[in-house]
Amino acid sequence: MATDYTQTTRRAPFIEAAQENYIDLLTQQVGRAPGSTGVPTLAELGPQIAGQNVLTQAAQQQAATQAGLGQLTFGAEGQVTGAGQGTGVAGYQPFLDQAAAYSGPQAFQSFMSPYQQQVIDTTLADFDTQTAQGVPQLAANAINAGAFGGGREGVAQAQYASDAAQNRALLQARLLGQGFTQANQLAQQGFEQQRNLASLQPSLAASGVQQLGAAGTGNLAYQQAQLDAAQQRNQLAYNEPLSRIQAFGSGIASQASGSPTTTTNTGMGGGQGVGPLSQALSAGLSAYGLGSIFGGRS
Repeated sequence: MATDYTQTTRRAPFIEAAQENYIDLLTQQVGRAPGSTGVPTLAELGPQIAGQNVLTQAAQQQAATQAGLGQLTFGAEGQVTGAGQGTGVAGYQPFLDQAAAYSGPQAFQSFMSPYQQQVIDTTLADFDTQTAQGVPQLAANAINAGAFGGGREGVAQAQYASDAAQNRALLQARLLGQGFTQANQLAQQGFEQQRNLASLQPSLAASGVQQLGAAGTGNLAYQQAQLDAAQQRNQLAYNEPLSRIQAFGSGIASQASGSPTTTTNTGMGGGQGVGPLSQALSAGLSAYGLGSIFGGRS
């Protein structure tokens, strides 16, 4: 009666040992959770965003001040979280207000020379002196004409006084007109200057904001590059052991495909088993086969 048996085929012992070692190492690596001892945390392995720097914040504050806002407040990562109560007046508004003051009907008064009245008084005083010097000449003319003390002299004196008063008034008006014209021109000049400053101020403010913003952007890019490089280092540190284990497993797989195997027949049941001679012959054939595989003699 035939005996039942079980046939077992096994890899070479060094392959089986390597496979067991591979499984142990892989199990250990999989068990290394992020944040455990010697392992980067999830925050270190994941992407990070660089916070705003002081240059960017200064640019934002300048832009807010230019718009009439107050002091900005920033969060832990540098983001704007609020703005204080400001003046509500844009940076260029004071220049527009001053330009408006120089455009009204009374604008010239701010540019009237404080010395104008002195010039007028001195000029009129000199005119009065010149006029007074002409009175004796009227009397002399009347005497020469034989009309001294007569009606003709009185008419001449009245006409002289009237002409003098008229000339004096014209002189005073001309002096005042010259002062007004000059003051009005200065007011117009001041208006143009203030209007130009109102146009120039936003451009200059924007230029300052852009320069600070550009410097802040460059610094932000550098900070972000550092965070990205740190993330890559952490990921490499976390994955490097697993990469080595995977390389180890690939090496085992390549060796296993060409490694020798051992087949063992194990008897089962109560029938006649394989005799000692058959077992010896089987073992000898196996040894012969292994020897031929490894280049041994038959």
